[in-house]
Amino acid sequence: MRSTRPVRLVAPLAVAALLVTGCGSSESDTDSSAAGGSSSGAFPVTIEHTFGETVIDEQPVDVVTWGFGSTDAALALGVVPVAIPTQTYGGDAEGVLPWIGEKLDEMGAERPTMLPDGDEVPFEAIAAAQPDVILANYSGITEEEYRTLSEIAPTVAYPGEAWATPWRDVVTTVGQALGKAEEAEQLVADTDKVISDAAAEHPELQGKTVAAVWDTAGTFYVYKPADARVEFLTDLGLTVAPSVTALDSGESTFYTTISYEQVPELTSDILLSYASTPEEAATFDAQPYTQLMPQVQSGHHATMIGTEAIAAVSPPTVLSLTYSLDDYLQVLSDAA
Repeated sequence: MRSTRPVRLVAPLAVAALLVTGCGSSESDTDSSAAGGSSSGAFPVTIEHTFGETVIDEQPVDVVTWGFGSTDAALALGVVPVAIPTQTYGGDAEGVLPWIGEKLDEMGAERPTMLPDGDEVPFEAIAAAQPDVILANYSGITEEEYRTLSEIAPTVAYPGEAWATPWRDVVTTVGQALGKAEEAEQLVADTDKVISDAAAEHPELQGKTVAAVWDTAGTFYVYKPADARVEFLTDLGLTVAPSVTALDSGESTFYTTISYEQVPELTSDILLSYASTPEEAATFDAQPYTQLMPQVQSGHHATMIGTEAIAAVSPPTVLSLTYSLDDYLQVLSDAA
């Protein structure tokens, strides 16, 4: 699935691997979609977003998701979409992310139709799925694309900026669209508790400053507070290093790029770098500018390696958060 925002796995994945059968649900899938404590009395419902508002007249049964997070939220609320995006970065051979595959197995559900991967919204494939609603509330669809999708079915776009919906808002909006608002609020609360309980077991992280970076294809990316993976780190009790703001060029809401001469100026208690492979991590570690970073010199450098682990927080979802939580806490704790 495309990502016009250069920060899903952000611009790094635009270089490395841009992040990001059947045409309907079976009878058993439809039954599972409609179940789970939903409330048909919640409809009609109106959801506001950046392109206006969407009215959903009755409880959807056949749901299509586009973008990130809405698939996860629907599954966590007991609804199996009829079609979902293909995710090449971190996904399996069919483009299914591991936490989504595990949830489908847990629910005893067949895999949904995988929407074609590519640079354009696959309107024909989405229409073929005959959806009652299209959930694109963490995506980068344009207003023109939104209007085309809305001709197929009521479409929920993102609030505010593209590729920037916090995972909690993804869950509550999906819950509203599916008639499961109360369940969604409880799901957020339960997930928050899992995160806070796990973070509480690592007091060594609380209040420490962190800089999250990715060095790829000759460009050094530093992720800013608005980026979803940084929000994940602050949820664990870390704070964004002042040097991130000091070096910010203002080129993007989600990241800044710095020259290799500036890299040693990126100071923090902990440096977290991402690498798709061990070879990529080793290449970063061996760079002269990396060796000049104070975090590396003092042993406070954490590296998260692997496409699944990186995809799990790029952005984090209600399913991927718990999938990757222990791994992140471990590498961050070791660095602290």
